[in-house]
Amino acid sequence: MKMELVMPLTILVVILGTTCGAFGELESNVKTAVLLSPKFELGPGSVANKYDYDIDFPRGHIALKSFNAEVVDESGNQVPLHETYLHHWVVERYYEPKHVTTQTRYDGHRLLRPSGHVLVRNSGVCQRNTLGQYYGLGSETRGTATDVPDPFGIVVGDPAEIPDGYEEKWMLNIHAIDTRGVVDKLGCTECRCDLYNVTEDEYGKPIRSDYKGGLFCCYDQTQCMLREGFDGPKRTLYLRYTVKWVDWDKFIVPVKIYIFDVTDTFKIPDDSSGAIPQHNCLTEYNVESCSPGEEKDCVHVKRTSFPMQKGGYLIYGVAHQHSGGIGSSLYGKDGRVICSSIATYGNGKDAGNEENYIVGMTTCYPKPGSLKIKDGETVTLESNYSSSRGHTGVMGLFYLLVAEQLPHQDFRHSTRSSFFTNINTLFA
Repeated sequence: MKMELVMPLTILVVILGTTCGAFGELESNVKTAVLLSPKFELGPGSVANKYDYDIDFPRGHIALKSFNAEVVDESGNQVPLHETYLHHWVVERYYEPKHVTTQTRYDGHRLLRPSGHVLVRNSGVCQRNTLGQYYGLGSETRGTATDVPDPFGIVVGDPAEIPDGYEEKWMLNIHAIDTRGVVDKLGCTECRCDLYNVTEDEYGKPIRSDYKGGLFCCYDQTQCMLREGFDGPKRTLYLRYTVKWVDWDKFIVPVKIYIFDVTDTFKIPDDSSGAIPQHNCLTEYNVESCSPGEEKDCVHVKRTSFPMQKGGYLIYGVAHQHSGGIGSSLYGKDGRVICSSIATYGNGKDAGNEENYIVGMTTCYPKPGSLKIKDGETVTLESNYSSSRGHTGVMGLFYLLVAEQLPHQDFRHSTRSSFFTNINTLFA
């Protein structure tokens, strides 16, 4: 390991006094941390699905302004998707009793659930410990904006919300697939069960016969099929993540995080009035291929509708899709477009521009106050995929940041916060 290159990346980098921008006071107080996850190792065709608890993260009563991440090697070099596919990363918040020492690394799909720990979910509708993260992206991570415009912020670390005797901590889940030397790169990234030669899930339970691909088949330490005779070295990798935030003050307007899932099968229990609506989010689904001769312009469309119990003003929106994704849209009850997010594909080999991979998703930054979702309004999520060929284990998620109130003072709007310093140039 080249320690002289790796160690500076693990140090908290704080930048104060950035250029004052369109929104005034908050921008001059932005702080930035560039950090590394614990290392993980991948050989050709292998899978890492790691859960790291109590990760390095800004502490105190703060407002998060952005979070993004990418896979790097021991020297801090960006790793392209055609070598290591970043299926997803997610960041979750939790409270832990102060006297407890956490085991920080969990392999496989295991959530932290010891007695006394409290998971702090986003405001989204999904239930059963599904999609509770604060942030999460995949292959599109390098080219997707996550900035929260001023004077808004994702407020965390509020002492009034943390139970007595507890402290706030963060978990990072990294799911990466090494596709060097595999027989089918797309098939491996879509977790096709036949390529992984698995018939049981990570808990030893049989996988149903009609399950062709998805998370059940590419869990931690599984192996995708390699070309005969291929041999390659094992590599040590990290997730380098960049967090931006400001210290809490009274001028910050809090936003809530909502994550919607196009697989959500919403229903209202009919056994009692006033019962809590049930949202069954399956996270992933399959796209069947078109009939022969119709491949050229075939599009698979999946939709779901449900009421948004608590509305507000849209501040930010973005979709998350896998290879084959075209884009997603969220519609209001009257059919108006709340937000459309379109997939961008690369056309080269360099990291951030990999051909045939989604390398970015367009984002929505409406002028604050211009677009409001009413309390109880029924919204419709639509996810579009190319179906010129079939796809397994795809996702159709939609992230929204919603403010329940607007600031009292006047402020100008920027489509995204361009004042952020490009931290990557510090390590070029």
